[in-house]
Amino acid sequence: MDRQLMTSEIKHGGKLSCSGMDSDGPHTSLIHGLPDEIAILCLARVPRRYHNALRCVSKRWRALLSSEEWHSCRKRNNLDEPWVYVICRSTGIKCYVLAPDPTTRSLKIMQVIEPPCSSREGISIETLDKRLFLLGGCSWLKDANDEVFCYDASSNCWSSVAPMPTARCYFVSAALDKKLYITGGLGLTDKSPNSWDIYDPVTNSWCVHKNPMLTPDIVKFVALDGELVTVHKAAWNRMYFAGIYDPLCRTWRGTENEIALCWSGSTVVMDGTLYMLEQSLGTKLMMWQKETKEWIMLGRLSDKLTRPPCELVGIGRKIYIIGRGLSIVTIDLDTVRADGFLVSSSTGPLVEHDFPPERCRVISI
Repeated sequence: MDRQLMTSEIKHGGKLSCSGMDSDGPHTSLIHGLPDEIAILCLARVPRRYHNALRCVSKRWRALLSSEEWHSCRKRNNLDEPWVYVICRSTGIKCYVLAPDPTTRSLKIMQVIEPPCSSREGISIETLDKRLFLLGGCSWLKDANDEVFCYDASSNCWSSVAPMPTARCYFVSAALDKKLYITGGLGLTDKSPNSWDIYDPVTNSWCVHKNPMLTPDIVKFVALDGELVTVHKAAWNRMYFAGIYDPLCRTWRGTENEIALCWSGSTVVMDGTLYMLEQSLGTKLMMWQKETKEWIMLGRLSDKLTRPPCELVGIGRKIYIIGRGLSIVTIDLDTVRADGFLVSSSTGPLVEHDFPPERCRVISI
């Protein structure tokens, strides 16, 4: 390990401690013969694919990998690795965990996770920091549900968190400023058609908000520039319009309706720019121009490669288009040309089943 890196890390955060972690015995060090602050820096350099093996070494190592200290150390030294969590449905819900593969410039399967609510439909998923949340849903035996399950990627464990104030399924959600926002969906009562709920993971609690001016026809949330873009479907003419929710004053205001064209396409925000995959008439990658308030086409893609319906996810400067059977098309934004020509690479389906992805999110550890 670079001695200079160790020195700067220790100076940056003071002495790294392992307080709060269970020990195997009195005065047991993480690595024999090394101070704990140096041992943490050494272990932090172990690639993420080996973290499950590290957890099996001892109680202290298992506690370390679940700690915020470990998470912050890897992030501070640019050692954190983003993995993609893809929710798919065949006979039940499965979560496929994919990681960037430098040899193929694509993604590869690292593990498969079965959520506790694998039989439900109409669920929503979001990520906050190193946690994946599965919210609500319904089944043929039960109406809309208020349960929320949380998967901690650092400990590889599921747990239940505070239930939603209103049972919902087939609703919209978004993560913004380390909080979850949900609204709309089925299962609403006469007392809650104009409500939205906000979850704070710090207090493990929900706040309920109601606004008589909020129409219950929101079909999409997009977190952009510290605000939530809301896309609505008008009941009277079946047209789509847009609004913006300000989390500071908790109010909605109108905005240009052109951005509402993303209602049916998968979207991803990278470096403050909104991208959309238009799949209604062929497959096109679109970008939202803030200055001119319009969508511009970056290029077309073959449906034989993308295998729609698809979901978008972004890592670094790369956009991954994930289609049926976990087929992957990779687009490097640094190679996008003005003439509409997209330089991309693709890999065939990663699984035998031809099911489409329902939602994709990224967690970095």
